[in-house]
Amino acid sequence: MAGHSKWANIKRQKARVDAVRGSVFTKLSREIIVAARGGADPAGNFQLRTAIDKAKAAGVPNANIDRAIAKGAGRLAGEGAELEAIRYEGYGPGGVAVLIEALTDNRNRTAADLRVAFSKNGGNLGETGCVGWMFENKGIVTIVGEAIEEDALLEASIEGEGESYDPFSGQDQKGFDLVGFEVKTAPDNLENLESVLKARGFRVWQSETRWFPTNTVAVTDRDQAKALIKMMDAIEDLDDVQSVATNFEMADDLMAEVMA
Repeated sequence: MAGHSKWANIKRQKARVDAVRGSVFTKLSREIIVAARGGADPAGNFQLRTAIDKAKAAGVPNANIDRAIAKGAGRLAGEGAELEAIRYEGYGPGGVAVLIEALTDNRNRTAADLRVAFSKNGGNLGETGCVGWMFENKGIVTIVGEAIEEDALLEASIEGEGESYDPFSGQDQKGFDLVGFEVKTAPDNLENLESVLKARGFRVWQSETRWFPTNTVAVTDRDQAKALIKMMDAIEDLDDVQSVATNFEMADDLMAEVMA
């Protein structure tokens, strides 16, 4: 299995644990704050609506969501306006490419924290553009359900200008198993695809943009794999980091071994 796909599932499981100590709440609240700058009404702001849906799926309390919207909309003076979106790039052990999206109020602090996370685990934080060309941004609509008919999904995907779809399995914030499909599309078509899938009766669990590698690096050495996963954990644990994409390939049994 491609490492980035496996890691995405691990991150979803990890988020439920992080939620207990509030770190995932911080990340999702920041996403709402930035999205709310484009308008505080979710009905007219797709970015805000998807950020709220993601927060609710992770169990973020409504009070936290409302406060984040108020911050982003400027109704709480002096709060939230300083956040800016920055992309960082670097290399992990064995030359694995890493692309990071962050929301920060202090870019010097964030860069310093990331540099430590990389260097302590055999990687290095690089210059802007050093690995970005190895990734492409796509919109992903995740639908869930036990008995999704692929013929119906194919028709809906074509109508909604989806590019492809793949089976999905994961867990919600309460630990219940979810199965379904992830439908891929161009980022600027995400809202249209979600709308078509909902109109066709599919249960949309989450819509988001995600970075996918255009080439991959095989990781087979146990020590390299362990250092890589440790580095990924260190990066993910930073409050300023919103998402991490990488291009490693790792067998499931090796992934399970180093995660144990």
